[in-house]
Amino acid sequence: MIKIAYCNVEDLDLKKAYPLVSKERQEKIDFYRFEKDKKLSAGAYLLLKKLLAEENIINFEFKLGKYEKPYIHDNENIYFNLSHSGKMVLCAISDREVGADIEINDPEIDLKIAKNYFYNEEYKSIMKSDNPSDEFFKYWVLKESYMKYTGLGFNLDLDSFEIVIEDKIHLREDNDNLKFNLFNIEGYKVGVASEYETTELIEIDIEELF
Repeated sequence: MIKIAYCNVEDLDLKKAYPLVSKERQEKIDFYRFEKDKKLSAGAYLLLKKLLAEENIINFEFKLGKYEKPYIHDNENIYFNLSHSGKMVLCAISDREVGADIEINDPEIDLKIAKNYFYNEEYKSIMKSDNPSDEFFKYWVLKESYMKYTGLGFNLDLDSFEIVIEDKIHLREDNDNLKFNLFNIEGYKVGVASEYETTELIEIDIEELF
């Protein structure tokens, strides 16, 4: 099982959302200075809460793994991953490990990031593309989704593994047959790494979070 959903939280009512999140999430929201970041933090939590409720998980508690990746205490068969960028929040839940990332497709991105930090063949593919910035973000969300899938995050070097974008996206020299899913939505790229292939990306209206 895997569900991947996103929501535009630009118009999120923070006063309405704040009481609906955990105390730990409220502290995180309070930490942010800008309202935009507060909305993203609250919206990501509420999106997760909605998807978990659909699996009959109502009361839940976060714990942190070895490399600070959160998991749901006392629900060993449910995994999740959150991401946000621009106005969008993203959540993926599954009965197996999952990593997910969303990024706004910025045409002004400095491609030296790929040259300095990506696997060399990935950088070559980006520069050969008709639209290098678009290609960059394909690799970025796929690579970050894999890093989050492993639980290592940025403890795993970006140039230590290669994503191959062909008809079937895959990890070079992958013995586990990991699946990658890539989506385009409203100027954003979404990447998901899991044991499932899916073409379904669910759009959630902001009112459905309440």
